[in-house]
Amino acid sequence: MFQPLPVFVGLRYSLARENTFFVSFITWVSLLGVAVGVAALITVLSVMNGFQQELRTRLLSVSADAVLRDGGAAIRDWRQRLAALRGSEGLVGAAPYLDTDAILTHGPSMSGAILRGIDPALEPQVSSVAKAMVRGRLSALKPGADGIILGRSLAEMLQVSVGDTVTVMIPSGDPRHSDFVPRLQRFIVVGTFEVGLQEHDSVLALIDLKDAESLRDLAGPTGIRLKFDDVLQSPALARIAVRRVPGLTARDWTQEDAVFFRAVRIEKTMMGLILMLIVAVAAFNIVATLVMVVTDKRTDIAILRTLGLSPRGVLAVFVTQGVLIGWVGTALGVALGLLLAFNVGTIVPFLQNTFGFYILDPSVYYLSTIPSDPHLRDIVVIAVASLLLTFLATIYPSRRAARTLPAEALRYD
Repeated sequence: MFQPLPVFVGLRYSLARENTFFVSFITWVSLLGVAVGVAALITVLSVMNGFQQELRTRLLSVSADAVLRDGGAAIRDWRQRLAALRGSEGLVGAAPYLDTDAILTHGPSMSGAILRGIDPALEPQVSSVAKAMVRGRLSALKPGADGIILGRSLAEMLQVSVGDTVTVMIPSGDPRHSDFVPRLQRFIVVGTFEVGLQEHDSVLALIDLKDAESLRDLAGPTGIRLKFDDVLQSPALARIAVRRVPGLTARDWTQEDAVFFRAVRIEKTMMGLILMLIVAVAAFNIVATLVMVVTDKRTDIAILRTLGLSPRGVLAVFVTQGVLIGWVGTALGVALGLLLAFNVGTIVPFLQNTFGFYILDPSVYYLSTIPSDPHLRDIVVIAVASLLLTFLATIYPSRRAARTLPAEALRYD
């Protein structure tokens, strides 16, 4: 006979065909509930990981993994600083920049913007704006030519295209004094770009670094942007890089864009907790199933106790039955969840073409496909949490079975 005995009896109870229809039905409902809950969790969290990665990629497409600043002051010796940064661990590129809040106007159209001075030769090392150009080229920005490149949405708001002129207005002087006079300068639109993120496409305007320095009366950029080979290691790599340039302070993307990623993280956590309720409901079904089995098997329990099976052995019988449901359900859920998570890019277009609807309408959203990025850590946490919930669900009915008195159960049999 299979040993240990409680496990053997528990497996026999789980696989026996003489169970009543209702008990068998609830058992299958419990198993499928666990499987569906686990699969839904894995799929949804994988999709949210995909969106998080896509958001990070788009945010950093024209931003930087880290930024070095001197408290807002101009970095006069920025070329020497760039030379000192070469060879820093994980560093793949560095470029100067100068940001200014500005108002852009064209005829009756007006919009606020971030005016960024860049070095067109170094900028491709830290951003993908050169690849995101819709019209024109990044190299069209030349010192003294007063050229400007606008985000596509910003250009649409101003109703301008390549060759048009926009007026840039920036603050000059101290607004608390009477000598405060906004500075105006005209620029010629030499290109437009689109990175697929409204926060960039609708507010960012690029000009040559020399033009930005002249406009601001500064003798250098206000910061140096860094690009690393591993974006997730940027905080640690930025701390290493800043040691090479004393006097500058570093801020990485996790600090610059903390609001975006904190919101995604909170949403992911809450979604996980909500979907875990599906597994919790399935666990309650396991409780109901085992309670009914215990009631149905009172005579069998009494006989086993009479033959010498201890209360702990009886408890193990029904724990085995409940855990088997949880393990099988979890295994099916993990398999189904991974199947869906790795094939979202195929399943979603098929459903859209079959039923004639769009989950993400390409005419409305920048992102028209649903990304998926399964993480091993998420899958392990989900599987362990599911197994733990289903195990806890077996405790009450198993303890109830263990407290069954043989004489009381056999009194009327």
